[in-house]
Amino acid sequence: MNTVDAVIRTGHISLVLVTIFLAAYAGRQLARLVGQPSVVGEVAAGLVLGPAVVAIGGHGLLGRLLPADVFSPVRQLAHIGLVLFVVGVLRQMRSGGSWATRRAIGWVTFGALVPPLTAGFALAGWVLWRSGPGLRGDAPTPSLVLLLGVSMSVTAIPVLARILEDRGLTYTRAGRLSLAGAAVIDGVAWLLLTLAIGLAGGGSGDSVNRMAALAAGVTAAFVLARLLRAPVAGRLCGRLPWLSAVAVAALALTASWLMQRCGLSEVLGALLVGAALPAADEHGPWGRAVHRVSRTGALLIPLFFVVTGVSVFAGRLGSGSWQACVLATAAGLVAKIGGGYLGARLGGESHRVGLQVGVLLNTRGLTELVILQAGFSAGILTPRMYLALVVMALVTTAATGPLYTLVERQTSTAEELEASTVRA
Repeated sequence: MNTVDAVIRTGHISLVLVTIFLAAYAGRQLARLVGQPSVVGEVAAGLVLGPAVVAIGGHGLLGRLLPADVFSPVRQLAHIGLVLFVVGVLRQMRSGGSWATRRAIGWVTFGALVPPLTAGFALAGWVLWRSGPGLRGDAPTPSLVLLLGVSMSVTAIPVLARILEDRGLTYTRAGRLSLAGAAVIDGVAWLLLTLAIGLAGGGSGDSVNRMAALAAGVTAAFVLARLLRAPVAGRLCGRLPWLSAVAVAALALTASWLMQRCGLSEVLGALLVGAALPAADEHGPWGRAVHRVSRTGALLIPLFFVVTGVSVFAGRLGSGSWQACVLATAAGLVAKIGGGYLGARLGGESHRVGLQVGVLLNTRGLTELVILQAGFSAGILTPRMYLALVVMALVTTAATGPLYTLVERQTSTAEELEASTVRA
């Protein structure tokens, strides 16, 4: 590539970045006007941007505006922002205040995973025995059942983390429980997705390799945690704060790259590094280093939502079935909110925290869309079933903000009435 081509390509990339950030900003402002979290506007911007370009000039125009040599570095920058953002959010979640018990986390994870999986299996039963071939397709039954179960159980960590940050819930008990449960569910969901695609292709050997990679990553995180907790590591971090921040970012990006190369979500690598970092005071040496990493990620995270939305949603979806849309959405809402609430209550949490956790874990976001895209590309989902599940993902994610506000108002009112009754 000569100098002129390099300058033109750099200018093209810069123009795309400016356009994406402007679209994300417009989406945030629109979301706030209608009472939605800002991240919902960022997601919506990504979902609208690609189809809008296709509607105007077809896929040829989209290809000219976003050729591979331009879109690839933009997408890489977006994923860097995601990794750095998740590292900061998880480390903040673990620092300061009283942390949730393992029992509570275990029950929340169980409640937010098993009932939604069961609801997905029930939806699969309806698709297999009551619907027409337009929904069923010709995918092997086990792969279809598994994929529908995964689609009901997913919680999107990037979107959930952004909602927690926007609403100031990162340090709350409900925020910590929901994010911890989502981290476990995310790992299980990606493994089940791998198994479903493997079964659709006639084998499941890749699932074993991915499980081995995840086990190796967890082991490495334990070793890293012990090394970073050594006094000498803390002193070095305090003396070299900027170098420490660069080292944390490099560790997170490397771990995420390795997880992705092994066929797992890059978010898992960021979560492992965030969990390994010392959970000290926010104003301590590690807190300052991670704050720099997180601040960089927060600047870039809107780019991830828009880029992923363009990637996933720029193709044709076809026509859908309203019965499938209604059933999938109802099952997704009831199973996730009800399961999360039940799990929190079994874990010893209050009625209010249980409702908050259930609503927050109902955030499916772009993680759901990426999983659905993988299932659609593998031939497991038909276009009609794909569209029905996309509608479910969008409705459940958009419902998170209003439902959380409703829970806050109702529980606050109930507590005030109870307090006034006691005083009387």
